[in-house]
Amino acid sequence: MTRARGRLEGPIDLPPGPLATRLGPPAAPVSDAFLNALQHELGSEALRTEPGALDAAGRDWWPLAAVWASQGQLPARPAVIARPADAACVAACVRLAAEHRVPLTPAAGRSGVCGGAVPLAGGAALDLTALAGVVDVDDTSLRVRAGAGTFGDDLESALANRGLTLGHWPQSMSLSTVGGWLACRSAGQYSTRYGKIEDMVIGLEVVDGRGRLLHTGGSPRAAAGPDLTQVFVGSEGTLGVITEATLRLRPRPAGTGWSAFSFARFADGLDACRRILRRGATPAVLRLYDSVEAARNFGEDGNLLLVLDEGEEAAVDWTLALVGEECRRTSGWEPRDRRLVARWLEHRNDVSALGMALAAGLVVDTVEVAASWRALPGLYETVVAGIGALPGTLAASGHCSHAYADGGCLYFTFAGAPGGEPEAQDAYYRSALDAAMAATVEAGGAISHHHGIGFVRGPWLPRALDGPAFDALSAIKAALDPAGVLNPGKLGLPSPFLPEGWSW
Repeated sequence: MTRARGRLEGPIDLPPGPLATRLGPPAAPVSDAFLNALQHELGSEALRTEPGALDAAGRDWWPLAAVWASQGQLPARPAVIARPADAACVAACVRLAAEHRVPLTPAAGRSGVCGGAVPLAGGAALDLTALAGVVDVDDTSLRVRAGAGTFGDDLESALANRGLTLGHWPQSMSLSTVGGWLACRSAGQYSTRYGKIEDMVIGLEVVDGRGRLLHTGGSPRAAAGPDLTQVFVGSEGTLGVITEATLRLRPRPAGTGWSAFSFARFADGLDACRRILRRGATPAVLRLYDSVEAARNFGEDGNLLLVLDEGEEAAVDWTLALVGEECRRTSGWEPRDRRLVARWLEHRNDVSALGMALAAGLVVDTVEVAASWRALPGLYETVVAGIGALPGTLAASGHCSHAYADGGCLYFTFAGAPGGEPEAQDAYYRSALDAAMAATVEAGGAISHHHGIGFVRGPWLPRALDGPAFDALSAIKAALDPAGVLNPGKLGLPSPFLPEGWSW
């Protein structure tokens, strides 16, 4: 992955454009009156219309879109890219979009893998990378205010100079932003200790679909009505555009400790993780790989558990001792070299295999879901078997990447060679995704743990929420964005810019 001028470079380079678009919705008309008004508000230097930039803004890191890129196609394309300088300019963009009925797709790093930043209906792409930087650090209260366009590595570098950390370490750390994390309810790799981004956020500055600048939250805890901050967290830009966030911090850890174990059965490893958390230990990393991934990634037999903790030395020692006790109580356990954790740390953000697989003509992706401990073993078996049974599947595997007291995240990887025809590739991908989504809904789980919904999983959200709950979400959308201009086609929500019942 590379980051250039706030623009994401995907796993497959785009050929010279302008490229054809793959998805069906016709692009919404963008009038000269809108463009002139936008230029008046932002200045001509804040607008881009050159073909290469528009093509790049038409995709994110969704792997199937990378397959399409190798065929010279994009999911969609905006008519213009606007790069507002501050929250007031964002509000102006939204007001103009609502007035002129132009769809507006917020984006920053575009490192998402579910199409959340794809401008399905064309219109304007809202590049938020100028809203970057640390606004304020309150060391006494352990909180930071940061612009939504602040990239993760820049934020952590600024905090490290003060002996602080957010504790949020997604794989896309250098490519993703504070606003993107919040928009899709991101998880870092250390979430068992620090929580997900929704656990770290204190308050937001956000522009709703009417162009109103709102401020939510701000107190450590409150009983002042519903938590409006969490209404916008996870809304993927459909309810409002996040422009700034206040987040909880931690002191940087004083020390670390590692351990590793293997188990004969994946279900036994899951139960060991459950019991560790039940006893109150929260190691920063508790990752359980099935035998396929343990062999592929580490050359190890069995189902491999990697454990990393950080903090005060005594606390780390206690945590690792408890982890060891519970692992030794588990049937079929074996000790493993703790240096496997170092290998994971060294390669944890390396996604070069994705580019190689795509270049070889394979259809590959990862699907992460969440469920309770009671449901996880059966869900794992059902999804791996379901994807594995599809014609063309070469590999289907999984690991438990994040764990909590009540359940965890299963992270599935699949690869298939369904044939070179684009229709066959798309059909295979849909079948693999549907297998994971259907099993998760049946198990009462969440169809996304941290990648979000975008348009890729959008058709499944109404099924994942019960009918009245999805109706309530749609009503909130109508109240906050009556013109329907914010990020059309995401979260499975209806849109005036897309045909009724549209699905990719």
